[in-house]
Amino acid sequence: MSQKVYIFILKIGSFLALTSIFFVFKNLLFPFITSKQIPFNILIEILLIFWVALIVKYPEYNPFKNKKGRNFITYGLIAYFAAMIISCFAGVDWNLSFWGDVERMLGAFHVLHFFGLYLILITVFRDWRDWKEMMIWSLILSVFLSLKGLSDIGYSTLGNSSYVSGYLIFNMYFAMLLFFKERNTGLKWLYLIPLPVILMAFDRAGTSGAMVGLGFSVLVVLFLYGLLNKNKKIKIISVSAFILAMIVISNIFVFNRDNFLTKNIPALNDIVKDISLNKATFQTRLISWNAALQDFKEHPFFGTGHGNYAIVFDKYFDPVFLTHTSSETYFDRAHNNVIDIASTTGSIGLLAYLSFFAAVAWYLIRKYRADEISIHEFSMLVGLFTAYFVQNLAVFDSLATYLMLMLTLAYVHWLNVEEDGSEEHTSFRFKGFIRELGSSEKINNKEIYALVIAGIIMLVVAFQYNIRPWQMLIGTIDGQRYWAQGKVLDTYDAYKEILKLDTVLDRDSRTSFVRLVISNPGILKNLEKEKADEVLDFTIDLAKINVEYNEGDSLSQMMLAQTYNVAATHYAGNVDKYNFYMNRALEAIDMSIKASPGRVPIYYQKAQIQITQGNLESAVETLKYADKLLPKYSETQCYIAKTLLYHQKNDEAAEYVENCIDLGGASRLTPASLLKTQINEYINKEDWERVVKMYEALTRVEAKNPEVWIKAAALYKQQGLLEKAEKAALKAIELDPKLKDNAERFIEGLK
Repeated sequence: MSQKVYIFILKIGSFLALTSIFFVFKNLLFPFITSKQIPFNILIEILLIFWVALIVKYPEYNPFKNKKGRNFITYGLIAYFAAMIISCFAGVDWNLSFWGDVERMLGAFHVLHFFGLYLILITVFRDWRDWKEMMIWSLILSVFLSLKGLSDIGYSTLGNSSYVSGYLIFNMYFAMLLFFKERNTGLKWLYLIPLPVILMAFDRAGTSGAMVGLGFSVLVVLFLYGLLNKNKKIKIISVSAFILAMIVISNIFVFNRDNFLTKNIPALNDIVKDISLNKATFQTRLISWNAALQDFKEHPFFGTGHGNYAIVFDKYFDPVFLTHTSSETYFDRAHNNVIDIASTTGSIGLLAYLSFFAAVAWYLIRKYRADEISIHEFSMLVGLFTAYFVQNLAVFDSLATYLMLMLTLAYVHWLNVEEDGSEEHTSFRFKGFIRELGSSEKINNKEIYALVIAGIIMLVVAFQYNIRPWQMLIGTIDGQRYWAQGKVLDTYDAYKEILKLDTVLDRDSRTSFVRLVISNPGILKNLEKEKADEVLDFTIDLAKINVEYNEGDSLSQMMLAQTYNVAATHYAGNVDKYNFYMNRALEAIDMSIKASPGRVPIYYQKAQIQITQGNLESAVETLKYADKLLPKYSETQCYIAKTLLYHQKNDEAAEYVENCIDLGGASRLTPASLLKTQINEYINKEDWERVVKMYEALTRVEAKNPEVWIKAAALYKQQGLLEKAEKAALKAIELDPKLKDNAERFIEGLK
């Protein structure tokens, strides 16, 4: 094929790559992630076939042999990805490191595809008009993404507000770059039209880290304009704006958060509330970062392995984390890109990562000092990289930000390689493209070999590592659908069939089946014994295979322990099997605890296993040890209380019941019958304060029971809580309209 055909294919493919942000296929597991990454992977693999053939047939397009010989951004990326791959095999779980998981799809294999996009971009985008078209295309896509985000909860098609925010930051700066580089005065203002829509979507996403990143980058831009601009008026305005901004920010965030501006500007007030050192999410991140720093000394060079941060987090899990949140307690990322990279790829990986940013800084400064780029372009690009880097100190990369990062790095690479951006630009028209396809230009042997060899390799990779996992993900959702319909055997058959594909991403499919069974083990009783045994054996095998990836994986070991516990209960009538599975369960839960000794909820699982074993004394000791790890934690207090009450140790339970109630955990004293029994106990003691708290809990546990709301209303009235009494009465009417007359008289009596 001719040079023009190759370039056209690669350019169109690059444009198509950016559209992957819109793909959401509901028939896939984790559709917001897999729907994008797998098609993107396949597209890049196909494009790489033509890329290899192009640089073989036309060596002048080889990006490693450009005329100036400056490839420090490329070399930095190569060094980083090399360190990443080495860490995969030097770390603790190479499968997770290299192939990743379905929830993130950020294993080395997937991330390398972004480097493939970068290589394609620096090969065929050789003129400002190429980059202008690409930035306009990205800007158009960002507008559609923003509109979608404004029409729903702000996550748009990306599934996570932080992904949306990071993506939009790039496009804000693309709009400004296009504005400043456009020579047509009438046209340039069009590039600013998308900004209001993008900013509204950015605000709707409400990601504090991205807000800080964008705000800090604006300060940097103002500072650069004030420092470097030769126009005195602009210099004075920029310096004044910078100083004023610093004063306002200092006043708001350091001295007085409740001021005139925050009171009168709702958006600013929301931002100020969202950005706080005392915020629970920030505190949990501090704990997460501390875990990474503790582990760094044990793996200083290549880390625990790319993508293995969860192992670090579990190992150094601080129980204090649970005082900030009881949900989302499993961090598979440090929520700080620098710390995450240092922890998982070590100092080698971190230095390599920072090296290509250093190359960007050097190139931009050199080009600006040589007067080859304007102060506008210099400031916008510095601002963009600043915003990206700062916001990533509170989050991590995703497909959307990787796409934008590679695009921007490739653009800076082009700025450095091209003297003035005036290299011949090839204009394509469809008719011309058809003529080129039919041209008589000869195909040489090197080109044939390149197409055949690269084609075979890439097509095998696409089929084995993308298409087959795609089939597995569809099959997994089919299995989950059967389970939701109560078709247990159909679920089992579906999983058994799709797991025969033996793909590199099967871990998550196995996990999903294991969770289905351990979350509802009673469903096995509805099956014939032979089939129930078969399903249970299959579940155990899946849990064991997942543990084999890494025996130090606390979560996998805990799930294996829960599976063995289900098996022990299932075989309660067979002493040998019961004892066998019970012992295996205890071994697995002890391994889970060893991998994460500070994770309090694991001890609840161990206590449950010990209770199943009939060893109440050991179970209570386990729970009391958990209580020592995090004293007066409501969930532990409630768990101990429930355990003792269930086994009729009422006197011993009394202290823990009181603590459970006082710490706001009364709704954990389920089932409702247990809660009602305790309410009667405290009514007899005339401990009305605790009775009120327990009734509030009961209205949450039995929220659709009008009788509960009626009794709650009477109690609230008795205790002088008239507003609560009225709300409870209105809720009773809502649930049972027949109560309307009596409830209205009750409410009138309150007045």
